[in-house]
Amino acid sequence: MAALMRSPPPCLADLAGRAVAVSAECRGRVSVWQKSNLTLTQEWLQCWVAKIKAFLIKRTAMQINDIIREPMIRKWQRSFCRSLLRGLVVFFALSGPALAASSDCVSDDEVDTARRIAACTRMIEDVTEPASSRSTAYFKRGVAWAMQNDHDRAIADFDQAIGLDPEDASAFFYRGISWVLKGDTDRAIADFDQAIRLDPKSDAYRIRGSAWLDKGDSDRAIVDYDQAISLDPENSNAYYNRGSAWLDKGDNDRAIADYDQAISLDPRNAEIYNDRGLAWARKGDNDRAIADYDQAISLDPHDAVPYNNRGLVWKRKRDYDRAIADYDQAISLDPKEASAYDNRGLAWLLKRDFDRAISDFGQAIRLDPNAAGAHHHQGMAWSLRGDSDKAIADYDQEINLNPKDARAYLDRGLSWAVKGDYDRAIADYDQAIIINPKDASAYGNRSRAWRYKGDYD
Repeated sequence: MAALMRSPPPCLADLAGRAVAVSAECRGRVSVWQKSNLTLTQEWLQCWVAKIKAFLIKRTAMQINDIIREPMIRKWQRSFCRSLLRGLVVFFALSGPALAASSDCVSDDEVDTARRIAACTRMIEDVTEPASSRSTAYFKRGVAWAMQNDHDRAIADFDQAIGLDPEDASAFFYRGISWVLKGDTDRAIADFDQAIRLDPKSDAYRIRGSAWLDKGDSDRAIVDYDQAISLDPENSNAYYNRGSAWLDKGDNDRAIADYDQAISLDPRNAEIYNDRGLAWARKGDNDRAIADYDQAISLDPHDAVPYNNRGLVWKRKRDYDRAIADYDQAISLDPKEASAYDNRGLAWLLKRDFDRAISDFGQAIRLDPNAAGAHHHQGMAWSLRGDSDKAIADYDQEINLNPKDARAYLDRGLSWAVKGDYDRAIADYDQAIIINPKDASAYGNRSRAWRYKGDYD
């Protein structure tokens, strides 16, 4: 992976080379001027600007290689909530008693949700129904509300079901799912705890593990996935989810081992191939990553995520045309995904098509105004276009969104230096050094700025 940092991509190398040649000539002139104590002229200042631009081009190329190494879209994060509802009606369908009345409410067969809600409502409002039947009706109606993404009504019905039957594990379980889908992971885990206490099933541990993973607690997630696998060694989703937890911990080998096992149990699951591709990419095995993304696409050609991810690997391999083709496809499938525009913008930037790059970064920002990275990338593009003012405006936005990014201060400092405002440049270099005291380029840039201010101490 470190090899990606050694040299700028070929498409920027000639641009950098021309600028370096200019700055090399300037260095010679500056040396003569300094030795003879001559007054610095406008010509000297122009040379200094050329030198700064040369460094900026080099740094931009290196940053793009850094960006290529960033994590790719995690499929499991997008599919977690959606997958919870798969088979929602039948997962605990047998937990309630089989009732003769209102079969549309309690039937295990697939029933239109509106029809089920109406049937269950009739049962709930029938005062002659026993408490056990009404509890089942609340549970079934809650599931139906959840299927319609009305989680507030679903939770209200699960509350009623639990009130009538506090030992109903399924009601706790599905109320937990609704809490997850509402974004309240803590309440979800509390309900999963109760469901496991009442009826310790493999999927209950697995879903609680995914809730822990959503909270960023990979270790607790793995413990729950281990338990899920011990209860059901044929549960492909448990291996898949545990692989995601290992991936979160940076253990790519264990992640791949779990994805392998999940694929052996469920070879038609495109999502597993996508995530295994991510693990291979993190290990630097681009070809295996591409092979897994290919397989994910063949199994689900309408999913934008593996196209986006494969584009990132093509970009790493410096095949920018293939990368752009994949981003095009990702955008056609999911035109609201900001990261696809951002990634395509970087590919255009590497191809030195600054106008298209800026257009894509702009669209990424419109879709996600809080995307700090897109602001930074657009700032880089404006810098290479020679518009320091617009570059600084984008770096300002990124710093507002992510004040701990040393690169943003360093690059804004370079833009201030290009404009000849060395005091502001030095202030930004100071901040970059505070955040990342090991960045040698920040010290070098600050030293040059002091020197060109005439402060040699």
